[in-house]
Amino acid sequence: MLKQRVITAIVLLAVLLPALFAEAVWPFALFTLAMVAAAGWEWGRLNGLRDAGALVLAVLVLVLCIAAVESGWFVAPPAALWWVAMLLWVLGGAFSLRAGVAGWAGHPRLARQGIGAFALVLAWLAFADARAVGINFLLSVLCLVWMADIAAYFGGRRFGRRKLAPAISPGKSWEGVYSGMAGVLLLAIIWAFFIDRKLDVDSASLYALVFDRLGVIGAVLALVFLAAMSVVGDLVESLVKRSAGAKDSSRLLPGHGGVLDRIDALLPVVPLAVAVRQLALAA
Repeated sequence: MLKQRVITAIVLLAVLLPALFAEAVWPFALFTLAMVAAAGWEWGRLNGLRDAGALVLAVLVLVLCIAAVESGWFVAPPAALWWVAMLLWVLGGAFSLRAGVAGWAGHPRLARQGIGAFALVLAWLAFADARAVGINFLLSVLCLVWMADIAAYFGGRRFGRRKLAPAISPGKSWEGVYSGMAGVLLLAIIWAFFIDRKLDVDSASLYALVFDRLGVIGAVLALVFLAAMSVVGDLVESLVKRSAGAKDSSRLLPGHGGVLDRIDALLPVVPLAVAVRQLALAA
């Protein structure tokens, strides 16, 4: 298993890094497009579709992304999109988690499939938009999610007592969530006041932007919110998998499970980080 995980990680990095650091946006956009299409196939299978039907959902995600490009949204996405994403994840995520596993299974399949496809398209547009802003900005958003996950894991193991959502993800604790938020704030301070100021970066990071434009209190609130939404993304995917009786979203990534298993926390955070950036610029 470890050997598979290492090989898969090396292959993914060998594709991701050149795409990420390419001068143009389109190599990274193509990489993430492939990822969200694969995630669409997984989402379909987790929500009642057989392989052929799940493939149709993946194609639908691709078609919607291409339609967004043709409409000009790839270059200049409407600002309202990110606020729609905010409503989808904050209200929809809260409603889904409150309803629980049984509640999710009780929703019409078509509605579940459509919501997933819409969320994936929004995420892809946000990935492309964040990359267009700059590599430093995009990396700061990605690292926010990774730091929240890593700090939550170690904080939960060390201090975890109170279960966060035992029926959905028994391993998560409130102490882990708070540890993740603390890790994000520490990362934000280091990034905003060292990396942005001392290194030659191509764009302002999310952290520098919120500290400069929203002040300390506003920045803390925004970053804690994004860290919390990374947990929501993780829990929603766990909820869907439990409803389907699946351990992983698929076996597309040997040793790592499926694509959704790797990007679940990014799906809400990247669009909402773009929304926070717009809010900060308008402040």
